[in-house]
Amino acid sequence: MKTLLTALLMMPLLSGCGDSDVQEVRNWMKQVDAETRVKVPPLAEPKTFIPFAYAHKDELDPFNPNKLLAELAKQAAQGGGGGGIHPDTARRKELLESYPLDTIRMVGTITKGGKTYAILQVDRAVHQVVVGQHLGQNYGRVIGIDDNAVNIKEIVQDPAGDWVERLSKLELQESKETTK
Repeated sequence: MKTLLTALLMMPLLSGCGDSDVQEVRNWMKQVDAETRVKVPPLAEPKTFIPFAYAHKDELDPFNPNKLLAELAKQAAQGGGGGGIHPDTARRKELLESYPLDTIRMVGTITKGGKTYAILQVDRAVHQVVVGQHLGQNYGRVIGIDDNAVNIKEIVQDPAGDWVERLSKLELQESKETTK
């Protein structure tokens, strides 16, 4: 008797699981798919390229390397060529000149005996530097130290091969460690 009662109660529930609505949705999707037309706008015509005719082909080429060499020779004859700036290669190199500037970090300053020293860190080693000392691989010399930066004057070669001065700066690196 119980199984018969259970079967009778389950019949209305199972009748809701039929696929009559699914077939209706499928028919509607087929109808919409058949009626829908895709409209793609036509592509614009590509612009035509008109090559430029260089009318001065018999004149001197502005990109000729001989023109640059002639100008450099003329400047050297007139006493130009970097204004006499050149690095002192005869002097003994200091320890911090073997490191590029981007590997040197300023971590602080200290004043001893009226002199201000910059505290620089390279790898895990700490160094004290004063004005006049050399550092970096471009013949850099410390020209000023303040609480936030070390000012450096480097001597580098420009594209023409002349020695020129360039100013660089090592700024104070704030510690990322937090105190707990």
